[in-house]
Amino acid sequence: MSSSPQPFKPGGQSLMVRRVLVGVGALVVVALVAGLIARFTGGGHRSQAAPSATSTAAPGSTPSSAPTAAASSDPTTQPGTSTTNPVAPPPHTSDPVVFAKAFAQVLWTYDTRTTSQSQQLAGLRAWLTSESTYADPAALAGQVPDPTLWDRMRDNGQRATGKVNEAHLPTAFNQAVAADPTKLTVAYMYAVTVNGSQSITWTGGGRGDEQRAITLAVQCRPGHNCALASIAPTVYP
Repeated sequence: MSSSPQPFKPGGQSLMVRRVLVGVGALVVVALVAGLIARFTGGGHRSQAAPSATSTAAPGSTPSSAPTAAASSDPTTQPGTSTTNPVAPPPHTSDPVVFAKAFAQVLWTYDTRTTSQSQQLAGLRAWLTSESTYADPAALAGQVPDPTLWDRMRDNGQRATGKVNEAHLPTAFNQAVAADPTKLTVAYMYAVTVNGSQSITWTGGGRGDEQRAITLAVQCRPGHNCALASIAPTVYP
């Protein structure tokens, strides 16, 4: 006997803020703690950023197992899915807060009935910075259910709509800026925390609403549009 679907949880500033470097290295994220550490590691608050999903997945399955290389290169689609990528492209903006709000809404919005897992992940990857030194595709992939789970979600006709309530620079980020306001000019990385909600529906009239929060590393070089660098494993207030 099949079980009922259950929610699955797998992501004009001051001159001082514009001058802080918040990450270096092959998997650069954002430093939000004292000392401007190179990556989001530990501390903070438990992340509520990953998209929800209704699934009959076996206990212990998580979207962190999603492949990080195959999705963007897989041109195939599943029956009933769109032949064009349905994920909205990144906005043309130099404001990290505006960019972060737009990305969070896209991340929290999906429709497994018309979109394959590979399409969803490939569309989100289009938001990543083209600078490989700073891009963290693994963190992004961890926000998307793996293909097997996505198929189960599709069997349930699951879709979700994200809503953004507000976004801001975390306190720890501003403190790091104040401690050393001269380092932004290397990578121009900003930490932005976004708060919102996600409305999930599935076949048979099922639905649920959940609060969402996520802290993003956003790169906004002067004269260029902002791009996603990484997603923190914790949410910073």
